[in-house]
Amino acid sequence: MTTAPGKALLEARNCSLRFGGISALTDVSLQISPGELVGLIGPNGAGKTSLFNILTGVYRPTEGEVLFEGRPVTGLPPHSINRLGMARTFQNIRLFGSLDVTMNVRTSFIARLRGGLLHTIRRGKSFRSEEEEIREKGRGLLTYFGLEEAAAHPSRSLPYGDQRRLEIVRALATKPRLLLLDEPAAGMNPTEKEELKRLISRIRSEFGTAILLVEHDMKVVMGICERLVVLDRGSLLSSGTPAEVRADPKVIAAYLGTSSGQTEVAA
Repeated sequence: MTTAPGKALLEARNCSLRFGGISALTDVSLQISPGELVGLIGPNGAGKTSLFNILTGVYRPTEGEVLFEGRPVTGLPPHSINRLGMARTFQNIRLFGSLDVTMNVRTSFIARLRGGLLHTIRRGKSFRSEEEEIREKGRGLLTYFGLEEAAAHPSRSLPYGDQRRLEIVRALATKPRLLLLDEPAAGMNPTEKEELKRLISRIRSEFGTAILLVEHDMKVVMGICERLVVLDRGSLLSSGTPAEVRADPKVIAAYLGTSSGQTEVAA
């Protein structure tokens, strides 16, 4: 699937990343269209998280550039990229464990406060109005995603699947146009994974949010993504529909260590 020039929501152009003499990524290009749900897959060490870190400003590419809605964002810090409309979750859950569920979500809304420090210190009418707006939106998100009954509980006390869901809700609170999910199914049982698939599909269809998903569980990826991008050893290996990628001999070789085109990547 090729995105027409100028229509991409996110575009990485010929990005490379090196740490001394080690190449984590080599000449990788990627495009995500508005509202698209794309899976980024590859064997361990393929460079998936390194690419995520370039896209979200954690790393600056050694070569190449990243554009969001046609605007260069290479070199911007993560919080600036987030304010432009890109949010992410992490492979390892990064909630504020001692804060309750409500406060975890409110921290994301705070990043979008219209007023500055003086506005907050004075706590005037506009500040109170904005605070009430944040409370209402936070309650709405928790209710929508089935976490309202846990609102007052410390986030560390939630079951693992709910913690993953809360992390996604917290990212959505920043109103992203693109959501990057880094192995959200890691550590989940089969029931939780099915719930996660439904959750991701809802976010895409009901919020209109584009999603880039890194995931090792092929049943999750093949079940919800309309397009897959495959990395191997830091380079782009393949791209296409799940059916095309699953039958690609190069992908089969990368995952299974064989050049046989008779075996498919498990779905």
